Amino acid sequence: MCDRRAALAALLAPTTLRAPTALLALVALPALAEPASVPAEPLDLPFRVTAMRGPGSEVALAVATSGLLPVARAGASADPKLAPKAIEGPRPVVVVWGEGGGAVIHLDGESLRTTLVGAEVIEGFAAAESPRGAVPGSRMAQDGPLSAYLTGPTRALGGAPGQAAGLTIRERQPVGVTAEPRTVPVTTKTLTPGPDQVFAGRAPRIAQLDGRPAVIAVTAQGAAESSLVVATKDSSKEKGAAWSLTARTPPQAGGAPLSVAGIAAFSGAGASEIAAVRAPDGEGVLQLWRSGGGALSLSGEWPGYAGPAAGEEAQLAAVLPGDPPALVLPRAGRGALAVLSLKGGAPVERLRIPLPAPAAHGVAALSPKRILVGLSDGRLAAATVAP
Repeated sequence: MCDRRAALAALLAPTTLRAPTALLALVALPALAEPASVPAEPLDLPFRVTAMRGPGSEVALAVATSGLLPVARAGASADPKLAPKAIEGPRPVVVVWGEGGGAVIHLDGESLRTTLVGAEVIEGFAAAESPRGAVPGSRMAQDGPLSAYLTGPTRALGGAPGQAAGLTIRERQPVGVTAEPRTVPVTTKTLTPGPDQVFAGRAPRIAQLDGRPAVIAVTAQGAAESSLVVATKDSSKEKGAAWSLTARTPPQAGGAPLSVAGIAAFSGAGASEIAAVRAPDGEGVLQLWRSGGGALSLSGEWPGYAGPAAGEEAQLAAVLPGDPPALVLPRAGRGALAVLSLKGGAPVERLRIPLPAPAAHGVAALSPKRILVGLSDGRLAAATVAP
């Protein structure tokens, strides 16, 4: 009933778009019928989870390629003549740890498998998340030759945890094949957020926007407002092209900085979009931003969802692969996860996952069917999503 009232209130309330260059599309509200639900079942771990990293993170990639896990192989075939083949590339894993232990969770066919690892081992991998010169405790984003991280910790403009004066982008340059070993050249550029602004304590993201690599970060204008910013290279120059901030959203009010929930072609239009959550837990509003012509435009926003609070490092959303991809994130209060389809540009809640305790340490997708979530009471829970 609360969801019906919230949807009705959202329909009746006036919508204000602060961006003079953005156009907010009118979208149909999702159906008011309750979505189907599946339970999240806690996994049996001998320690309390205090940190979690999902597939694609620096920790997960390091663990998956470290030799800690057995070689991943395809599932057994009904035809005995077909021998199982090794799976190419790093195995998708979820890594969790806490005082007294750590674990790596992965899929063996359709079954979850847990490998216990010493917490000190995982913490060693986690140390690589913050490269030399980065803000202590911050996370680096990396995609191929490109990496980005926050630098220059600062206590200006309220001194919120993790904020920075700079965004440093490093790019490895191609090296020709030679008989002699050569040092790989790396170009480095540190961007500043703009007058009277800092970079908020949100890990940067790397994605393809408008057909080219982009770094997405969050800036803060004091303690009450924040913006998404996009950094790209000048495509008009083949040599010596420099990175710069090329797009920015209008300042968004909220008790916590904006957080990026996911970047994918959510609406099915082919181009990647940025799903973000503004305001603190309990008051979260999901936004969908589209990039084009060197600007970000808001295509819609919908209340009733939760993002990380100020200073909270957990990634509380995940992208489920599909055509188009789906978005998984906590509902307001974090007592349940919502599996959202954004096809056509408006969210439809396809599935709801009630949780035995509020989401706290992370949300991750091991596959299109398997979702893991860290809970506030130190447990790790798993849910199976029907295809």
